[in-house]
Amino acid sequence: MSIPNEALQKLVQEIQSQAVQAQQQINVVRSQISSKQRDMRMLQLTSEEISTLPNDTKIYEGVGKMFVFSPMIDVSKRLKTETSDLTKDVDNLGKRLLYLETTHKNSREHIDQIFQSGRS
Repeated sequence: MSIPNEALQKLVQEIQSQAVQAQQQINVVRSQISSKQRDMRMLQLTSEEISTLPNDTKIYEGVGKMFVFSPMIDVSKRLKTETSDLTKDVDNLGKRLLYLETTHKNSREHIDQIFQSGRS
């Protein structure tokens, strides 16, 4: 039982479209992961610098065009919370990346199978 050429061509185009879309999303997710990892590194470095300071040191954070005094404990808590949130985001993006890579791989395999069955 053979599939008509028009139907086969349409099927290949749909699968190719899925593969291209998955590849584009893979690139977006990779750049998001990279950005979040860079932010995590900045938070880690800031946290390390703050931990070396004496407890009574005044810390000022930038808010728009001004600086506002923040207690060291509050800053440390905020840095830990932001790091935790970024870690969760990176984990979720990693799962999404794995899903997209699997989708892309499966699409490519389906296209190869269609072409191989067409040659036989």
